[in-house]
Amino acid sequence: MEDVLVLHESDLQHLNRSVELALEALEAGDEPFGSVLVDADGVVRFEDRNRVAGGDHTRHPEFEIARWAANNMSVEQRAAATVYTSGEHCPMCAAAHGWVGLGRIVYVSSAAQLATWLADLGVPASPVKALSILDVVPNLVTQGPVSGLDEQVHDLHRRFRTKNS
Repeated sequence: MEDVLVLHESDLQHLNRSVELALEALEAGDEPFGSVLVDADGVVRFEDRNRVAGGDHTRHPEFEIARWAANNMSVEQRAAATVYTSGEHCPMCAAAHGWVGLGRIVYVSSAAQLATWLADLGVPASPVKALSILDVVPNLVTQGPVSGLDEQVHDLHRRFRTKNS
């Protein structure tokens, strides 16, 4: 069940940046995903875009954020941080997020939306089951999807699949 999504202006700025990073990924020939790690003071600590086009399908930005946070933030800092992302974490990234102990996740589009979009585009099913973050890390605080911005992400996925079909 998804509650009414209440976001602050700073949340929207970080979400917009995650969509910009997804566009950068698309323009670089990669699948359109982008993510931003923000500390408790609102400072962007790390950001990245998808980098799986080279063949390493673990190069998701959310996974890179978890790696970076584990090496550069204390346990307390990680727990107080927020990850803003263009798409809900896949199971691999959700597990990394949980193991590292990162805090809240705010995502533009959900895994269920992505699965529907890709199926509508005739993309074969992923080898990894699409799960909600909460199916992997049940006690995590999550918010999403974000109406309006999710259509921007949908468009990026359409563009990627059209360009690569």
